[in-house]
Amino acid sequence: MESYGEIVHTDRAWHIRCEPHIRARLKRVFARAPQHAADVVVISDTPENSRDLEWFLARYPMTVQQPEKLRVLAREHRDMEDQLADLLARRLPPAEIKLALPPREYQSLAAQHLEIRKGLLLADDVGVGKTVSGICPMVRGENLLAVVVCPVHLERQWEGEIRRFAPELKVHRIRKGVPYPLVRHKTRQRDLWPERLPDVLITSYHKLRGWADQLAGLVRYVVFDECQQLRSPGSQIYQASKHLANKAALRLGLSATPIHNYGEEFFWVIDVLLPGALGTREEFVREWCAPAPGGNSRLAEAGEFGAYVRREGMMLRRTRADVKRELPQLTKIIHTVECDTAVIDKITGDAANLARIILAHNEQFRGEKMQAAGEFDMLMRQATGIAKAPYVAEFVKLLLESGERVVLFGWHREVYRIWLERLQDYKPVMYTGTESSAQKEESRRKFINGETPLFIMSLRSGAGVDGLQHVCRTTVHGELDWAPAVMEQDIGRVYRDGQPDPCTAYFLVADHGADPIMAEILGIKREQLEGVRNPDSELIERIETGEDRIRRLAQDLLQRRGEAIPVEDSPAPISSLNRPQSGHISES
Repeated sequence: MESYGEIVHTDRAWHIRCEPHIRARLKRVFARAPQHAADVVVISDTPENSRDLEWFLARYPMTVQQPEKLRVLAREHRDMEDQLADLLARRLPPAEIKLALPPREYQSLAAQHLEIRKGLLLADDVGVGKTVSGICPMVRGENLLAVVVCPVHLERQWEGEIRRFAPELKVHRIRKGVPYPLVRHKTRQRDLWPERLPDVLITSYHKLRGWADQLAGLVRYVVFDECQQLRSPGSQIYQASKHLANKAALRLGLSATPIHNYGEEFFWVIDVLLPGALGTREEFVREWCAPAPGGNSRLAEAGEFGAYVRREGMMLRRTRADVKRELPQLTKIIHTVECDTAVIDKITGDAANLARIILAHNEQFRGEKMQAAGEFDMLMRQATGIAKAPYVAEFVKLLLESGERVVLFGWHREVYRIWLERLQDYKPVMYTGTESSAQKEESRRKFINGETPLFIMSLRSGAGVDGLQHVCRTTVHGELDWAPAVMEQDIGRVYRDGQPDPCTAYFLVADHGADPIMAEILGIKREQLEGVRNPDSELIERIETGEDRIRRLAQDLLQRRGEAIPVEDSPAPISSLNRPQSGHISES
């Protein structure tokens, strides 16, 4: 049989040396392969790539130095694909998972999916019960020791849920960032050290940094709750998580919002859960991404990528309708509130100076421009929050006086101070970055037990917090966040499984400061996330994130001051922007 070239496996990749015209065809088939001129084409040895390469060799035979390696990897992909197809078509018998409270079918199905794929991003809707899916594999002895890695405020919640659904498991919550004995010695206090090695360890992402080396190799199953925490590859948290995951047999990521800004974040999250499944970072960017501001990469076709990761079994996403757990109606209301323009005017001079730096064309001072962008964003958002804080408090007071219990979201300490002062009669409790884990839990307890009708939360605190839905149906965003994924998580504090009543989410927007531009851009940034989670949804190709949002804000400020904007930077006339008005938006 004629051979068109030779293939060698080394360094976790296939190195293909072949005739020029075959090499051109190979690059068209393998979009991940480098497209520049070279005598050798290199592609990573993922099971999917190996299967496709085996298929390519049926048409263009080549000499393979490690043919058994190619056959094993290709068969691994075929077997996985067949098993997942049988599972989703209900041809596989349901797994028998014995919990104290029986899991729902879709929860145990996720556990079976994980057993087949070995790594999984579970991106079910907020509040449909992802935690139980994470507990299901723990009752199988071969999956222990298990580790749950979560935000610090969820440690107690995970401990409580495991004791509730799997009370026979011995659970230990890691209390220090420095390793200590996990088995109690005679000299140790009884309440801190267990008598035998626990079945399940619970730790925060921050404490994992000190434990990863000690736990790697011992852990069979690891759960990363709110796994969007894994989106920053340069962080110590990421490196510790990656090290732990590489040694585990099963890896589960839980998040209804796995990215916040750029589509490239999907690569880093999935590469922890399924190492190498998307190839190398360079291959992923070549195949799926387009440039975004600030040197980042966004998904060029988010819908297609979403369909791909679901088809390949890397991600499992069920809506409430899919699992027959639909909630009562959610109504989103954008309400325009007044603001004290004098507060914004007071910082306008300094803000305008920063805006001019941001919009300057001289790229030699890029570092200075980036610093100015950060300061400008902080200055504008804080001034906007303070300017409207008294009016936000009055709006919330009306809700409280009507008998509603309210979760109020903000970001800046000075804004919180104004709210606490004006709403002190209602004895509000706080759940922000300042409170300790114990203080946060006490605030949650008081709100749930009816000791206060007002729960003030930071925009980025409390992801995954459960229980509020049983006593509250109303959220108010007194300040906005650039990331729509954060806003969705916020609403999910009360709009989740167990909510018996229709819910209302209020977004209080001022007509001055940062709010108008933020309100407009928030509707755009959602596209990347929704396209991946819901592949059938239509996407607008334009997406504005990163430094572009700050430029828009800077342009808006200078235009309001009557200053000329450089021609190539001129935005659409402010009058043409879709200003938010009071009105209703139905949940899509």
